Amino acid sequence: CLISKSDSMFYAVRKGRRTGVYRTWAECQEQVNKFPSASFKKFVTEKDAWAFVRGGLPAQQQQPEPAGDFAVVYTDGCCSSNGRNRARAGIGVYWGPGHPLNTSERLPGRQTNQRAEIHAACKAIEQAKSQNIKKLIIYTDSKFTINGITSWVDNWKTNGWRTSSGGSVINKDDFERLDNLTRGIEIQWMHVPGHAGFQGNEEADRLAREGATKQVS
Repeated sequence: CLISKSDSMFYAVRKGRRTGVYRTWAECQEQVNKFPSASFKKFVTEKDAWAFVRGGLPAQQQQPEPAGDFAVVYTDGCCSSNGRNRARAGIGVYWGPGHPLNTSERLPGRQTNQRAEIHAACKAIEQAKSQNIKKLIIYTDSKFTINGITSWVDNWKTNGWRTSSGGSVINKDDFERLDNLTRGIEIQWMHVPGHAGFQGNEEADRLAREGATKQVS
């Protein structure tokens, strides 16, 4: 289940503690309340909200700003021929230009786009923990991953890892791993639109596509 446009408005913060697009006024308010010369606006569509955040900046500058003591990482997963026998999936993790933790790997196991998105986030969290990072912002273009870990997973666990309709959770093992990894670290999940000129997301996408061409390690 994807978030429909009627669920809420999109709150864009162009200048504040952390720039980006938020789904609730409360989240937006945290970034702009008492912030000098804060710039923010409410939109009906996510596309318009991100356009306001970018403010017409060239693509290389379209980068949400790090927030205080939070580390920032971009993750992405891709899969060519998704759903077919010849599918090849890869994961990409992007920390910054030339960063030693930047990762491009082939996805092990079942080759699907959704699994790749989840595993990319898992990899980023594992790396953050290895560096003793306590606060992490993960930018991903996968609403499925964000919804799964922030909303659906608690209901699945309550229902014995069953969906609300009683069916099996397709990516149960992957979400179990992600859920376990999120313990002991504070994570802010942020959605960023894919292929919209955001350098971090574009780099993570490139790394994921490269990973899909590699052999499983």
